[in-house]
Amino acid sequence: MAFSLPITVRFQHCDPAGIVFYPRYFEMFNLVIEEWFEQIIGVGFNQLHFVEYLGVPMARIDTEFRAMSRLEDIVIFALSVNSLGNRSINCTILATCDGETRCKADFTLVCVDLKSSKAKQWPAAIRAKLKTCYEEDQ
Repeated sequence: MAFSLPITVRFQHCDPAGIVFYPRYFEMFNLVIEEWFEQIIGVGFNQLHFVEYLGVPMARIDTEFRAMSRLEDIVIFALSVNSLGNRSINCTILATCDGETRCKADFTLVCVDLKSSKAKQWPAAIRAKLKTCYEEDQ
């Protein structure tokens, strides 16, 4: 049961030909992750960063671009959890439009203590939500 977020391709995402400029996908991936944390995990990035002093930086990303997205396409970004560790999580975001895969990203996020800049274990409440997502996505 992946988390889905529709994003309308805007002029800001496109090159002069009206096609999504590939680095903009990485910004969209980040938006999907941020919305997933807020809506599903139950902790927004403001709370995560400035109250709990935790970050979730990208440690690895493997992206495959399969088809072009154009201005005003509505692309559905679906995030699913592949594996959950004590300090990291591996996920996939599949971006589709009208049933066609536009791109796919497999990535790893790491839980980091922002004061020490070191990886740390997920807090219990966050890990419980991540585990629920993992179990639903299997």
